[in-house]
Amino acid sequence: MKMWIFAVLAALAVGASAQSCPSTCETMKWGTCDGPPCSCYLLVDNGVKQPIDCNALVPKCFLMKAEMYRARKGMSTRSIAGKPDETAIVDNDGIYDPECESDGKFKAKQCNGTDVCWCVNSAGVRRTYKGDQTLKCEKLVETYWIRLQLTHKQGPTVTKDKLKTAIVAELNKRYQMNPSLVKEIQYDPDARMIVVDVNKEKGDRTQDLSTMAYYMEKDVKILPLFTDQSRRFTPSVDGQTLEMENIVVYYVDEEAPTITMKHLTGGIIAVIVVVVLAVVAGLLAVFFVQKRQRKYKKTQQREMEQM
Repeated sequence: MKMWIFAVLAALAVGASAQSCPSTCETMKWGTCDGPPCSCYLLVDNGVKQPIDCNALVPKCFLMKAEMYRARKGMSTRSIAGKPDETAIVDNDGIYDPECESDGKFKAKQCNGTDVCWCVNSAGVRRTYKGDQTLKCEKLVETYWIRLQLTHKQGPTVTKDKLKTAIVAELNKRYQMNPSLVKEIQYDPDARMIVVDVNKEKGDRTQDLSTMAYYMEKDVKILPLFTDQSRRFTPSVDGQTLEMENIVVYYVDEEAPTITMKHLTGGIIAVIVVVVLAVVAGLLAVFFVQKRQRKYKKTQQREMEQM
């Protein structure tokens, strides 16, 4: 009798566990959860399920792989202060199919399935010229400072102090970001421009600024990655919602980008050489034409004097 009761209780426990497993992932709209045991994953390739934690933001590298996979399948995907530092870089290349470590970090060297390779920072943003397979990327350089340059829509008049309080609260609530990382906020009410500096101590590997910025970019561009599509990044100032309409993200690394001639591909170098030779040839042609014209004028002048 006791064994029968124990079996029934065990079955009920398993059933309850299966029922408690959500079918969707709150922090990733393309995530799927099933069980038992309950587990959540993200499809990043044909039949490839990447395990994810739906109680936290999904690492940017996994998100980009999922976006590229969906794009291949034809499914849906995705200045007041200027640069914060002369070495700041912007993600001008857009998304690509990255190589990720098992913990979601980007591999330092990316090739996107081709013979063309480049080095990236911890945000997955290219920090060198593109080269070939021999390109060396010694380590993954950490992005420790991110500048968020935002423009908000016409709305309530706000003060800088209230705006900072609202933005810090929203970053913490929506992206689980430590409020102490917001170091400065600048505001130009006439241009409706907001600049938010978020940075951590150099050497800190516990905070992932790039994933927070990626989620925020998607929110502002009306492509939220959260399952709940009814909300965006909308700070509340005195009970009034402030909606954003534009965003640019600048990345500052612990080491300056190493963009030098030695990283140029052979093709680019060949183009540069051809252009230089063409310019030199053009200058030489101009020089000889002018020299010939001067010689002709002198000869003509002497002939006139003899007459």
